[in-house]
Amino acid sequence: MSAERFLALQAAAGVVSRETFEALSLFEAQFLKWNHRINLAASSTLSDVWSRHILDSAQLATLAPGATKWLDLGSGGGFPGLVLAFLMRDRSGRIDLVESNRKKAAFLQAMIGEFDLPARVIARRIEEAPAFVDQPQFVTARALAALPLLLELASPWLLAGATALFHKGRDYRAEVEESSQRWSFDLVEHRSSVDPEGVVLEISGLSAR
Repeated sequence: MSAERFLALQAAAGVVSRETFEALSLFEAQFLKWNHRINLAASSTLSDVWSRHILDSAQLATLAPGATKWLDLGSGGGFPGLVLAFLMRDRSGRIDLVESNRKKAAFLQAMIGEFDLPARVIARRIEEAPAFVDQPQFVTARALAALPLLLELASPWLLAGATALFHKGRDYRAEVEESSQRWSFDLVEHRSSVDPEGVVLEISGLSAR
């Protein structure tokens, strides 16, 4: 099982060291432990945290292999932000995690400390975060909001040249259509390598209509 999980991680994220794989496995156990005390993820997804959350998050690494400055909005239980931070142990880069919920921010900070991750927690509302975050190359968000609101929240960084990588489900096309009434942007749809109904929307060149 361990070998299969390691191969699955490499298939999703590219080259990953055995050390990082083992650290992510330990993180999975810690996530489940913390989830008993604070609600980090829907209970229906806890039977397969490795695939549903960790691999689903890890696939972003292959979409921006040379990026070194990341920002994750509404980081919650650490998906995708903390997973990307683990993968950055094998590469260069740092990520800022924006999370306003104090208990979830405490979980993120505990994981960063325990695993010595190249990440920083911004315990603020997303609307307040621009004053505390350096301009990133990529902005991520997963299970946070519908795309029109996501673009509004991420606009301070996207308008300044950052690219978004947003996880979305099968109904994403309606969200894209609604968003295009307010914004102009370049869109690339990446089929999820983990979820047959999921996509990762790569959005760049954002400007207001």
